[in-house]
Amino acid sequence: MISILIPTYNYKITELVNSIHKQLELTNVPFEIIVLEDGSTQPNVEISPLDYTSILRFKENKGRVKARQVLAQKAKFDWLLFLDADVLPKNSTFIVNYLECLPKDYDAVFGGFYYYNTPPETSLMLRWKYGKTKEQVPAIIRNKTPFKIIISANCLIKKEVFTKINTAMNQKKGYGYDNFFGALLKENNCKVLHLDNEVYHLGIEESTQYLNKNEHAALTLLKLKNAGNIVTHDNDLLKLFIKIEANNLIGVGRWFYKLFGASMKKQLIGNNPNITILQVYRISYMCFKARKTI
Repeated sequence: MISILIPTYNYKITELVNSIHKQLELTNVPFEIIVLEDGSTQPNVEISPLDYTSILRFKENKGRVKARQVLAQKAKFDWLLFLDADVLPKNSTFIVNYLECLPKDYDAVFGGFYYYNTPPETSLMLRWKYGKTKEQVPAIIRNKTPFKIIISANCLIKKEVFTKINTAMNQKKGYGYDNFFGALLKENNCKVLHLDNEVYHLGIEESTQYLNKNEHAALTLLKLKNAGNIVTHDNDLLKLFIKIEANNLIGVGRWFYKLFGASMKKQLIGNNPNITILQVYRISYMCFKARKTI
């Protein structure tokens, strides 16, 4: 009935798999858990004895898009639940909540992210603040614009739909492809539902690393836009960039980044990052890089 698919790279997932496995056993529905070690040098071995659980291995890290594609191909059930390695279900009815959606007429269901209320150490503050502000959003709000906040780290999706969408992505490694994933769901008129069925996001990167990932995500958006890959979407950052471009203001954004980019970056990796400044940094960075990606 349901395949749980977890790609991982040097991340211990024993607690995650044990938690999911326990919940699945209580449901009495057919299931499988498939873990893919994506080039891990420190593989998980503790989960091997669990029933209906298997581990695949890549010798080299190939990235999340490729790993998910292989996991989907190996899955034997029609419904796929993708979970990232650095998450943990927020409640004991996590699996049941998803199973209740199976008879309904949806192509994909997103449970969402949740972050602990206690602030982390200073070096992790930017990722935590962004998550609390932009990702930890109630389902009632997410469902108003269902293709806008797409968190594929906690996603139930029909196998045939995922295969079509992921194949269309045709990307290797990179950051920011959830935006593309959401755009393709919208382009294909997929029926999407959001639930308050969150997972705790545990793998919070240091601020410098996360800011670098934001830059990579901005470049990904630019490349996808310029290649004509994103036809329809609900991404606010890309909408703003297109509006700036249409009004011939790319040069202004480029000038702004040159003048204030360093000071914005310093603020964002400090002990009290401002998420509004992060948004300004991202759009001005896109303008700065636009000429090189066109």
